[in-house]
Amino acid sequence: MTAQKPVILSGIQPSGELMIGNYIGAIRNWKAMQDDYDCLYALVDLHSITVRQDPKELRERCKDFLALYIACGLDPDKNTLFVQSHVPEHAQLAWVLNCFTYLGELTRMTQYKIKSSKQGKHSVVGLFEYPVLMAADILLYQTKLVPVGEDQKQHIELTRDVAIRFNHLYGPVFTIPEPYIPKQGGRIMSLQDPLSKMSKSDANTNAYIALLDPPKKVLKKMKRAVTDSGKEIVYDKQDKPGITNLLDIYATVSGIPVPELEERYRGKGYGVFKQDLAEQVNAFLAPIQEKFAQIRYDDAYLSGILAKGAATARERAQKTLQQVHDAVGFIPAS
Repeated sequence: MTAQKPVILSGIQPSGELMIGNYIGAIRNWKAMQDDYDCLYALVDLHSITVRQDPKELRERCKDFLALYIACGLDPDKNTLFVQSHVPEHAQLAWVLNCFTYLGELTRMTQYKIKSSKQGKHSVVGLFEYPVLMAADILLYQTKLVPVGEDQKQHIELTRDVAIRFNHLYGPVFTIPEPYIPKQGGRIMSLQDPLSKMSKSDANTNAYIALLDPPKKVLKKMKRAVTDSGKEIVYDKQDKPGITNLLDIYATVSGIPVPELEERYRGKGYGVFKQDLAEQVNAFLAPIQEKFAQIRYDDAYLSGILAKGAATARERAQKTLQQVHDAVGFIPAS
């Protein structure tokens, strides 16, 4: 009997532009895991509407992101790629989990506090309940491992607490998920504020390199990237966060270790370094952009992948949801 692969689930909101930070922090690790794990990767469009989205742009962005997933190396035959809203069981399970999540738990969520403070009186209930929908995303597929960054660990802890609470009442319905820390690290910081994480939704487009940025734009953004006092190209997160961030990007896209880069650019200054880094980034992005251009407007191909992904995801999701409904006492649908 073949051993069952551990289930991994992750997703990215289809907002803003997929950027090099998403690749380094998430997608390259997804690609590395696709042979050894049972991987489900979602475009979490339900999460994205906690802020207003232009409907046409949201649809097109979902297709952009799917094409970029594939262009970055995610094989649709090895991974389940789907759009969250195509699997209604996510919302159905989220409602049930709402009834097992405590109000105090949600009010303690750090991301809610930060985002709601910005939205003020217009803060929506969906933002408050975002962690419950995330818990449903995870628990629906009996997920064992969830790749997360530091900013999402609190949500995984909540998911575990709710799952344990439910299982204590009704038996082992849910697999208790664990955070997965990839072997390849990769927290890429903003090009304009190296103390803040690079964000694809940053209002300042000079703060990130989008995967679809053309070469001239990449060079322009690199030239404007914030560095530090002095001219030394050295890796020092505390005293030189700007150049350290650029060294992380350079090492990732080129495969050249940081110590070797430090030696190569000893005494050469930031100008030469940034020029070379832009060339390396462009060389890295070129095959991704070429593959994207080949498949992005093949609607039949992309729609087929999403239909297949949704069917696979729904088949699995329905099994879990039925277990949940049976556990709480809902009458089975005839």
